[in-house]
Amino acid sequence: MTTRTKDGDSLENDSKQPKRKSKKLAPLGILFALVGLLLFAYFVRNAGVLKILDGIKRLGAGFLLILAISAVRHVVRSLAWTKCFEEPYRLRFRDAFAARLMGDALGNIIPFVSMAVAEPSKAMFVRHRVPLIVGLSAIALENIFYSFSVVLFIFSGTVALMLSFPLPPALRYASIAALVITAAFVPVIYLIITKQWRFLSGALAFFGARKFAKSRVEKVLPRARIMEDRIYGFYQRNRRLLIPIFALEVCFHLAGVLEIYTTLSFISDVIAPTLLAAFILESVNRIINVVFKFIPFRLGVDEGGSGIVSKILGLTRPVGVTLAIVRKARDLFWTAVGVVLMIRRGLSPVTALTEEGPPVEDAAS
Repeated sequence: MTTRTKDGDSLENDSKQPKRKSKKLAPLGILFALVGLLLFAYFVRNAGVLKILDGIKRLGAGFLLILAISAVRHVVRSLAWTKCFEEPYRLRFRDAFAARLMGDALGNIIPFVSMAVAEPSKAMFVRHRVPLIVGLSAIALENIFYSFSVVLFIFSGTVALMLSFPLPPALRYASIAALVITAAFVPVIYLIITKQWRFLSGALAFFGARKFAKSRVEKVLPRARIMEDRIYGFYQRNRRLLIPIFALEVCFHLAGVLEIYTTLSFISDVIAPTLLAAFILESVNRIINVVFKFIPFRLGVDEGGSGIVSKILGLTRPVGVTLAIVRKARDLFWTAVGVVLMIRRGLSPVTALTEEGPPVEDAAS
């Protein structure tokens, strides 16, 4: 059965679009995965396999504590998402939490297209609770808050790094570039929200005027306008929720700092870690996540970046590489949980994006 919106448009085709994208981009994903594996092998060998294994042994059962702290990160972002819905729609925390884990797992499994797949799929996984367009609008709104918090976190972490430690020229220039980009990003986001710029529907309308894209744009333009209306309307009608939602996003980053500090406390056998070092390493990790999102699990680049920065912070390169490997193990654990949740719903990573929900006019929880 084809699921339709109130205006008669098919949602089945929409749900298959991410799957078609993943098929087209899969070869690129495989290529980047291979490059990542080569970088991973290089940095692990350069840091010393035995030293890394010693660090992992020192962590031992402490990995369970790392998983517990990382769970907080999923919890707070799931809570932030539930607060981005308006009456008559509400999303239960357990549904948001499960959808987040499944969406992130899907983004990790399908190479190169995690940005195009992970976030939309979360709304698809809760179509049995809320209409698809409502879930998409809410996840887009939550991502706006998250992006704003990421920018502020990267900016403050970069400032702390530049003021606290001597940097080699290449890293100093990269840090300055990060400061300029993030400093410019904040006022742009603020203006988009306060001025209610229709950048999404405006861009679609611009391309829709061209014959080659007219038929495709006509299908998605109304939904883009609905999403923008819901996002900007939320800002106008729910200003009391803006600070609590942003506070939850900040807690995501603070939990990341705590996770890194705890990990370093176990694996660093030479120098005791500091909260400042953990704060800077987490801000670097955010940069790596943003810039290298297209590489599955940030293979290689996370090890290289963490190793270089750890050495600058007074730690050792093997400690930084071990930290990155522990983070990957954590990601693999939550990816496995997400896959299990998909299987319990009778889905697989291949069929998840074509799961049908109820007609959206009847999907209110």
